[in-house]
Amino acid sequence: MKVAFVVFDGMTMLDFVGIYDGITRLKSMGFIPTLSWEICALSEDVSDDHGLRTASTWTARSLEGFDILVVPGGLGTRKLQHDDDFTEWLQSGESAPLKVSVCTGALLMGAAGFLTGRRATTHPNAYVELEPYCREVVRERVVEDGDIITARGVTSSIDAGLYVVGHLKGEGVRVKIARQMDYPYDWKAVESSTAAQT
Repeated sequence: MKVAFVVFDGMTMLDFVGIYDGITRLKSMGFIPTLSWEICALSEDVSDDHGLRTASTWTARSLEGFDILVVPGGLGTRKLQHDDDFTEWLQSGESAPLKVSVCTGALLMGAAGFLTGRRATTHPNAYVELEPYCREVVRERVVEDGDIITARGVTSSIDAGLYVVGHLKGEGVRVKIARQMDYPYDWKAVESSTAAQT
């Protein structure tokens, strides 16, 4: 199983790192020993919205052939959603059986046409921007619709990673990885509890 982590100038680093940490533990903890990944960009290195830099391991190459496509968000998405070169490159990953976005990465997924007719979420500040790209904007932490998973704001990146872990290997593995990460917030339990009180 091969994962494409998409990075770009102006992204929010936590959007990328949070989900990266959870998913890559599938390999480091022995649940999917054959898991591999690439850091994919159109340039050799990128800078996040505060100047933190990361290097690409898969530069200006097609995203075809990956099993999972992960797209973070950040202020850079506001421009990239209208960038034809970036959108065309992202569309090369359309065949990925699972496509995941964090925060305003949903705008990029939408611009690529991946969210047409789907339910999706993004950062609450970008709900209105997301509306033209999807069937329904859902105000939930993580939303799954077919082969698409979208997560809400910046900190939901960790939730998204654990959600993907559960999607791939089940709830038991999700719990083990969450414990190893010392991640105490079980958003499913919290939302269920909140719903029961209303």
